[in-house]
Amino acid sequence: MKNRLFLSILLFGAFCIQTFAQGIPFENEVRQLSARYDSLGWTQGATVFTGSSTIRMWNNLQETFPTENLINTGFGGSKASDLERHLFPLVIKFEPSRVFIYEGDNDLWADVPVSEILQSLDNIVTRIHLVNPNVKVYLIGAKPSPSRWTKKDNYMIFNQMLKEYCQTKEEVEFVDTWQALTDAAGNPRPELYIQDMLHLNAEGYKVWEGIFKSILR
Repeated sequence: MKNRLFLSILLFGAFCIQTFAQGIPFENEVRQLSARYDSLGWTQGATVFTGSSTIRMWNNLQETFPTENLINTGFGGSKASDLERHLFPLVIKFEPSRVFIYEGDNDLWADVPVSEILQSLDNIVTRIHLVNPNVKVYLIGAKPSPSRWTKKDNYMIFNQMLKEYCQTKEEVEFVDTWQALTDAAGNPRPELYIQDMLHLNAEGYKVWEGIFKSILR
């Protein structure tokens, strides 16, 4: 009887640990990212790029802008609420001077209402500015991925509302990447994406380089 009780307690404890871990998406990835930069070393006042996999997969970001002090904390297939949850280890702890955020893409695909996405982004901006009101925050509009073109209207509505939100805030700017990634007819350019037609390839990131170069200079 005692053995059964002991076994039950162990199983319940394991279940609770597993449930807790599952309840905090990207916890391990965020911890590893934070530890990696701690081991490499970082200096106050850097420019942080963060957000979902479009940022995470920009592997040559520092090499693209060699004169800039950059930190890339893009993680997984994150949503705005995930960044809000992990904001301290991914952004605030670095005491940045500028922050570029790419969130909303995965949210829209998962049918998260635009109002909820904007609320999370507003919470993020507010927390950053509570620590340092002089930090410049750039909110990057969703890109026009061919694989998600069925929700084109949702993405365009989000981008417009995000742009309008930025216009109401001090030290917050909207970065449009939609136009540069579409052709003259307004359609996405598949040659700028890898096979999944969701993530940018090297040529796609060269387009982004042109967009961000004018901001970072």
